[in-house]
Amino acid sequence: MTTFPQLTAGLPDGAFANDGLLTKRFLRATALAALAPIGGELLWDLGAGSGSISIEWCRLSATNRAVAVERQSDRVDRIRVNAATHSVTSQLEIRRGAIAELLPLLPAPDAVFVGGGVESITLDAAWDRLRADGRLVAHSVTAESDAILLGAYQTHGGELTRVAVETAEPIGRFTGFRPSRTVTCWAATKL
Repeated sequence: MTTFPQLTAGLPDGAFANDGLLTKRFLRATALAALAPIGGELLWDLGAGSGSISIEWCRLSATNRAVAVERQSDRVDRIRVNAATHSVTSQLEIRRGAIAELLPLLPAPDAVFVGGGVESITLDAAWDRLRADGRLVAHSVTAESDAILLGAYQTHGGELTRVAVETAEPIGRFTGFRPSRTVTCWAATKL
């Protein structure tokens, strides 16, 4: 088993078992920077996928905790494997089910990450439950979700950013850059 001693966010993508739906390294580091963990805080990772955001959150401080919410059982299993690989099982609670049904049952968070398909109902419920001075970060890759993030930005302020990453790869005997899907990121602090 490979260990990852680094204490900064942005572990290599290969550090996480996943089914392809993974917040990629540079976007994960950007999200965690905006989530701004300070230790002793609780993160909600909604639509957790591989659990990479919540796992890195926990790795940044032994006193951080996270709740990863994921509806698909195969992804829940991967989150468990990833949490064990990164030695954060005692800090990470994994909840399987629909986000809308589980949010009222969770303790109020200090920070929230919403990945995958952003829906207004999820964003609104997470914002309402977020503690004062809490941070919310959401990523979008679709026009529909972009519109939701634009509305949240207009209502709550914060920063709305589009992030494009290109990675070098061989093109014949030369090297070129392949673009990844552009991601819209909304980050805001609740006052």
